[in-house]
Amino acid sequence: MAAIWWRGLRSAAEAANLPPSSFSRSIRCLHQYETIQAIPREATGRRVSARDRTIGRIPAVVFTQSLLQTNAAKRDGSRKQLLTADRKQIKSIVDSVGLPFFCSTTFKLQIRAGQGSSSLVESGRVLPLKIHRDEESGKILNLVFVWANDGEMLKVDVPLVFKGLDDSPGLKKGGNLRSMRSTLKLLGPAEHIPSKIEVDVSKLDIADKVLMQEVEFHPSLKLLSKNETLPVCKIVSTSPVKEPEAVQA
Repeated sequence: MAAIWWRGLRSAAEAANLPPSSFSRSIRCLHQYETIQAIPREATGRRVSARDRTIGRIPAVVFTQSLLQTNAAKRDGSRKQLLTADRKQIKSIVDSVGLPFFCSTTFKLQIRAGQGSSSLVESGRVLPLKIHRDEESGKILNLVFVWANDGEMLKVDVPLVFKGLDDSPGLKKGGNLRSMRSTLKLLGPAEHIPSKIEVDVSKLDIADKVLMQEVEFHPSLKLLSKNETLPVCKIVSTSPVKEPEAVQA
């Protein structure tokens, strides 16, 4: 089966296709779906997963991200869980949040003893790490989550969203915004991981740029980049810049 793994924002073009009010509206819609309901699964394999999908369940796994695990997390082997989640609920969440922001947004997770059971096995906050979708139909096939409770150190690709385009002097002159990066890779505590990072371009003129080291986010987060002086965006001219004519002696 042809399939593709999505890891947060794939390109700036995808983000640009979202209506300006999409993200705020998504957060409002998210409140009724913010607690993901899941149940344990004992067996694994293609046939088992295919059977789960036919009854409206999505195979999933949640675990502690191995990067910089705390001693407590290393001791707690039970934190890895094989699950299934309700397809309709997950689809509603993805549609509400928007696919580019799904893998940078944390959600509450409740693991029940079984479908329709009121017995709670485990709960906490999780971050979607990967979403496996059918390449042709777009249907969600599998999900991978990491535990994202307070204090958990996570490495996340956070989407960039550009704001202030209407006020940019360079854009008013007919320039174009060229995006060099669609995400920034950050490391930090789960409670401070943002769903998106806004980059203000309202003061940029032609040829101005915003560097990675100039992007603002919570001080507890660390930018994972070998060269923080690389630009994330730049205002470029739509026409070639004329060179000044040489003065004859």
